[in-house]
Amino acid sequence: MADNKRRLAVFCSGTGSNFRALQHAILERGIPAEFELCLSNRSQCGAFEFAQEHGIETLHLSEKQFGSYEEFEEAMVRALMVRGIDLILLAGYMRKVPDAVVAAFPDRILNIHPALLPKFGGEGMYGIHVHAAVLAAGEAESGATVHVVNEEYDKGRIVMQRRVPVMPGDTPEALADRVLECEHALYPDALEKILEEQP
Repeated sequence: MADNKRRLAVFCSGTGSNFRALQHAILERGIPAEFELCLSNRSQCGAFEFAQEHGIETLHLSEKQFGSYEEFEEAMVRALMVRGIDLILLAGYMRKVPDAVVAAFPDRILNIHPALLPKFGGEGMYGIHVHAAVLAAGEAESGATVHVVNEEYDKGRIVMQRRVPVMPGDTPEALADRVLECEHALYPDALEKILEEQP
């Protein structure tokens, strides 16, 4: 790997569709970054299969593997530090990032949220729950937000947003599909912006 490439870790819990979109964009656009690690709280997830197909190391790390939460936090920080990770990208990671990791990587953790923050963010606002809340509120539009991760759910600095119209008769599932398509285009753009901001 060339020295000028940023070393990325991606955190996933499921299929990792945003991880896939990011990897494809990095290869197609020549974005100066490379995934070194795919970390998950689940021992089996679709993201791991994709990572292995692309020669990216996988690591299952769960609180259940440790005697205390502090040991879990320390193991995660150590795993990232040992691999020289520059930037962490959350892509459907269904756990709160430990405070010790946030402290060790200030302004270097990104998340993508399936709504226009600060609306429809916070604890419990994930997946289909977000889209159901948007529709219940009668919003005319939704979208996706890439933000910096801090100690509070969905409260970090907004890096980039993109809007998606709410259509008449939308179901949460239909809106989710449209927003996910938006996410796949937005996340690589936000990554490029961050890399330019942090030379």
